[in-house]
Amino acid sequence: MREPRERVGLLFAGLCALNGAFVPAFAVLTTDRAGALFVATLSSLFAAVAALAVLAARGEIRVLVQRREGPWLLAIGLLGTALAHTLFFLGASRTSAIEAALCLQVEPVYSLLAARVLLGQPITRRRLVASAVTLAGIALAIGAHEAKLSAGVPILLATPLCWQASHIVVLRALPRISPPVLTGARYVYGGLLLALFFGVTHFVSPGAVSLPEPGALRELLPLLALQGVVLAYVGTNLWYQAITRLDLPRTTAIVVPSIPLLSFGASFLLLGEVATPAQWAGLALTAAGVLVFVTAPHASYPHEHIPAPTAPLLSPDPER
Repeated sequence: MREPRERVGLLFAGLCALNGAFVPAFAVLTTDRAGALFVATLSSLFAAVAALAVLAARGEIRVLVQRREGPWLLAIGLLGTALAHTLFFLGASRTSAIEAALCLQVEPVYSLLAARVLLGQPITRRRLVASAVTLAGIALAIGAHEAKLSAGVPILLATPLCWQASHIVVLRALPRISPPVLTGARYVYGGLLLALFFGVTHFVSPGAVSLPEPGALRELLPLLALQGVVLAYVGTNLWYQAITRLDLPRTTAIVVPSIPLLSFGASFLLLGEVATPAQWAGLALTAAGVLVFVTAPHASYPHEHIPAPTAPLLSPDPER
């Protein structure tokens, strides 16, 4: 029987996946109406406002600027929001919502490698097989076997590297910081960095970034607010609630590949996009990988959060 803490973690992981299902479709919807950098900046600033309101109510705003934690919190804002959102919205503006959702499924593989190298978590055979199945599903779904990759695919494949880097910072340097503070740092610092970058870019090269017309902006603002507050801020909070109860590779492998199945429905409802047979087949492979992780027990190792140089690269599988 699963421990209560693990059951709660799985619940948060499921809610995070449900929330994340709408992210690719909304990204395509908003970047069709405004530039990718503008969308990334405004949605992040809306998320920052929500984060500051929650931190003010909890009396935790001062944690963002404490001498010990502040630089690390700035780092996760830079990696997890400023860089990741710039890449994500640039990639989403150059491909379909379905392809965007599928490209992000490479994240469990990044997570598995990062957890081994930086956190000392061994790579079990079970997880290695699951990762191979996931990669095969992604390659099939995005048409890699036919060399039909769109311009946004390489950008989207790089996006999860930023997210995983920010998660490693959290697990290594900020293990005792609460999820609301971590989420607040992601969007307060990340939103400010994006706004600074957008302002400097617009000043130095006005033609490099575009602003929507006033009428279009009025129609776009509610979408950006929903994108920032619900899809970004609430979604990130759910992620940190899950990752503090489950190990990183397992949380990633449950949440990330679960999103496309739900995302296909969201993309059809919002954009009218219909998945191809190859995309459904690729999704079936990624779903198989998810099932392996969901049915396995939580990975618990003596050096789970500390790199262990003597840990074997591939260990006997304790999850069977």
